[in-house]
Amino acid sequence: MRPTILKLAESATKHPLALRETSATLLPPIPLYRRILRSHRYLPRDMRSLGDVYVKDEFKRHRKIDNPVHIIGFLSQWKMYLDEIPQSEEGARRWSGKKMDPTVFEKMSAEQIGQLYEVMHATKDVWKTPEQLQREGKED
Repeated sequence: MRPTILKLAESATKHPLALRETSATLLPPIPLYRRILRSHRYLPRDMRSLGDVYVKDEFKRHRKIDNPVHIIGFLSQWKMYLDEIPQSEEGARRWSGKKMDPTVFEKMSAEQIGQLYEVMHATKDVWKTPEQLQREGKED
């Protein structure tokens, strides 16, 4: 992402109506990326490995985006994610995620809904206890 785009992203934070849900400032891509990966250290191992792969893939995929609106949207959504995930071991013990806002779901494209469906199936077994996984293995 070009430096001028980063300045556009930073200037957008001065207009709170444009980014109501994000915190006070947007982070540039690389510091945001690093903070997200550092925050993943406090998640359970399975969640961390899935999250790390997903974050790395998304940031690589959006590396060459030129549209300032897409860049600001991308950075603001990842900043909101960073604000939601636990930032310490204590916070990770109490954290259980968050339900998706129905209005966000309604705005998604068919491709995004398909990706969300794939993530749901990839993460389904993460929340099961070893006993549940063992029982399901015996039923097959």
